Amino acid sequence: MHSNTRLNTLNNKSFRFVFFCICFLWHSIGASAQKIDAQIDSLSIKIGQELSYKIEVEVDTSSLVVFPEGQTFLPLEMIESYQVIATKMKDRFRLVKEYGLTQFDSGTYTIPRQKVVIGDYEFFTDSLQVDVNNIVVDTTKQGLYDIKPIVQVSKSPSNWGLYFLVVLMLLGLVVFLLYWFIWKSKPLTEEEKAALLPPYERAKLALKVLDDSSYLQNNEIKAYYSDLTQIIRTYLDEKVYDRALESTTDQLINRIKLLREGNKIDLSKEDIKNIETILKRADLVKFAKSKPDIALAQLDRNTIDTELDQVRQALPEPTEEELLADLKFQEALAEKRKKRRTVITVVSSLLLLVAVYVGLSLYFGFTYVNDTIVGNQSKQLLEAKEWVTSEYGAPGVTMTTPKTLVRDSSLVSEELDNQKKVVTFKYGNLNTTFEIEVRSSKFNPNASQNQQLNSDEESTNSIDLLATVEEQLKQFESSGVQNIITKNEQFITPNGQEGLKTFGTADFKIENTDQRVKANYIILGFTTDYLLQQVILKWKKEDSYSDDIVERIMGSIELLKLTEEDQ
Repeated sequence: MHSNTRLNTLNNKSFRFVFFCICFLWHSIGASAQKIDAQIDSLSIKIGQELSYKIEVEVDTSSLVVFPEGQTFLPLEMIESYQVIATKMKDRFRLVKEYGLTQFDSGTYTIPRQKVVIGDYEFFTDSLQVDVNNIVVDTTKQGLYDIKPIVQVSKSPSNWGLYFLVVLMLLGLVVFLLYWFIWKSKPLTEEEKAALLPPYERAKLALKVLDDSSYLQNNEIKAYYSDLTQIIRTYLDEKVYDRALESTTDQLINRIKLLREGNKIDLSKEDIKNIETILKRADLVKFAKSKPDIALAQLDRNTIDTELDQVRQALPEPTEEELLADLKFQEALAEKRKKRRTVITVVSSLLLLVAVYVGLSLYFGFTYVNDTIVGNQSKQLLEAKEWVTSEYGAPGVTMTTPKTLVRDSSLVSEELDNQKKVVTFKYGNLNTTFEIEVRSSKFNPNASQNQQLNSDEESTNSIDLLATVEEQLKQFESSGVQNIITKNEQFITPNGQEGLKTFGTADFKIENTDQRVKANYIILGFTTDYLLQQVILKWKKEDSYSDDIVERIMGSIELLKLTEEDQ
């Protein structure tokens, strides 16, 4: 009986040992399937010199690998994180991740072990030691100098000042050209001065110009008589008969006789005869090649001079209506000139503005120029000179935003049985540009039940981030959000705090309206003992400025560790 009992005990121990060996062998095979190696390019660098740190991993094609991010190399500082280089080797991948590290104090430093997540397993690299050496200066050859005092340096001017100066110079040039060629009163030419004279004075001036000509000296009788008759015909056209220039000699003389008979002009028969004689002689010179002597030509010139005086005396005095009509005509003419100048000025200015707009748009982009001229709230927030860095909650989430988030008392709640307390800080909404919300939920460890906590007895103080995201998405749906697309990934803050990033797109309902807008969203979740911290960002999908704002905010998020007093 005792021998059977000992045999059974021995068999049980043998079975347990074999089972333990099998499990150990299986785990060893799984771990050996993943090859991880870390190396640096030098064991000694100078202060500020970049050190290349590489992590090499060999995995099968179905494994998901997460390399460390953020400042996890302290006391060395990461200055650059390079892209992963992947090389396929049959059914496996060789992944190489490189980091640029440096240190600005001399000494011997140890690069801590780095965590690499492969699938559901965590692996750690070996720690490495590196020496950071001072830069040796030979003071016998290089003299030492006193420390220079602090000098206040003025801020370098923005390029917009230069662009504004160029545009201002172009506008000044255009204004000068418009003034010089359109608005400035320029001295009149002799022809313009003559055109402004009354008909009688203009005719007398034309006779004087004819006297100064060389027609008679060169025996150009035809040209002389053409100008002479043109003078008398022009005067008669303006003061007696408005078709004198296009009428034949007989038609013109008959018209003058009719006006005399109708008491429209008090001109003697002798004067009419003299005008008729000279006009017919001129017709013979121009069309029949007649050639009177020079003395007769001069006599006809003097006769025309006398007849101008006679016609002037024979004309009736202008009535007030005629004078008023002439004044109105002059005013209308001046107004027409002024309108013409105004139109030229306006058109030139518009063309200049269009040219400046097109030039700036081709250089900076049409959207950027339009948003600068019209004004875009997202652009103004992005280019704000001073962003605000604040801590929200206790312990808080530190982040840099264009505007300070305001505590929303309507979203502060303390659930039944003191199960959890929620404090919310908020800025903006989708009706304007974008929305930022920081939510801090503190759970009571003494509460009887808590749906947010895991049921595992060994981690009762751990909060399920996936469950909190599901609850947040349900809140989105209950508020009218549609077409929700969701992705999850790990998120590490610049100070090394790990969390869950849920992001995607959805159709959000604008507050107090029935309209919906396509927008991006990000939900960041962080958890410590009985504390859930969330950062929720929403912004319009087509707003590129908000994309840049969100990227800057995401790069500034840091979490303060929970102290015993906060717990």
